[in-house]
Amino acid sequence: MRLSDFIIKNLEPILQAWEDFARTIEVPGEALDSKALRDHAEEMLRAIAVDLCTYQSAQEQMAKAQGNAPMKELETAAETHAVTRLMAGFTLDQMVSEYRALRTSVLSQWLGQMKSGTVLEVDDMIRFNEAIDQALAESIASYSRAVEASRNVFLGILGHDLRTPLAAILLGADVLRRSINLGARKSKIALGIYTSVKRASQIVGDLLDLTRCQMGPGIPVKKEVIDLLPLCTRIVEEIRSAHPNADITLNAGESARGEFDGARMEQVFSNLLSNAVQHGDFHFPIRVSLEVKDSSLIFIVQNFGEPIQDDILPFIFNPMGRFSQHASLDLGPSTGLGLGLYIASEIVAAHSGTIDVASDRERGTTFLVKMPIEH
Repeated sequence: MRLSDFIIKNLEPILQAWEDFARTIEVPGEALDSKALRDHAEEMLRAIAVDLCTYQSAQEQMAKAQGNAPMKELETAAETHAVTRLMAGFTLDQMVSEYRALRTSVLSQWLGQMKSGTVLEVDDMIRFNEAIDQALAESIASYSRAVEASRNVFLGILGHDLRTPLAAILLGADVLRRSINLGARKSKIALGIYTSVKRASQIVGDLLDLTRCQMGPGIPVKKEVIDLLPLCTRIVEEIRSAHPNADITLNAGESARGEFDGARMEQVFSNLLSNAVQHGDFHFPIRVSLEVKDSSLIFIVQNFGEPIQDDILPFIFNPMGRFSQHASLDLGPSTGLGLGLYIASEIVAAHSGTIDVASDRERGTTFLVKMPIEH
């Protein structure tokens, strides 16, 4: 008996086995009814049955086995199933377990026909496994896209909604810290509030920039002819004031004029220098240099201390790859999300530039930014 015929003839018991297994999965909220538990299972089974009856060349079979099956123009039942399961509260592992149970249910029932002497098409088993793997791959990809999209929307809404109250607190704290009527203790408290809220505002800005990068073409820049030296000098002075124990030296030429987005370049200077202060050893100086050389802007930040781990170095500008679960445990709870370096790299890329890093115990950690001064 062909497996495709068996699936169609035994559709109801197969679907009932799917439903029974799905019912054992614990999800938040109210229990799903029979229709919701079966979801798109019947559509997927019918699509698999059709696939089993469709001619497939050896080349097509090889491509499918390697995960290179032809892309479908319309959303498949497996892709839709993933989104509905996500909305129902299923984890990715729980959704994957449904496919494992379906594979076992169909094959065990079909192979049970062998006991009755029915002749089976063994090649159908290979085709069936390919079809299940393809449906599973489509579901996982769809589930991941939906999670990423919801995360980006959440970050965008969160960042947008937090900006207004943070701006109000920042303005109030700034007024208080500049007041001459406050005593020393109250002035110190006001300064602490101002510094903390300013840092929170920077984090919100980083989250919004991350969302822009994930959902759009990257961080937008508005270039104009500007001298970056005064901006860099001001950032260095701000970092010095915030970290009086740090020895920060600036070596710069007479000017650093070119076509840049000044506000965005301030982010680059601040993020790289803050990173050097956070991870550097204050027993050694932090060296900053800014110069124009061969029609390019060269910005360098060097600090000494614990070098960047070799397994993290290739992903230092990627917050997702940089902070795996294992890496986060190793680096401790005080480790940031790595958004500063990521955003700095995106800004540099938007200026058609490059950013590189080298790190070892003898020569320290050096970030080097190189960007054309004209576009």
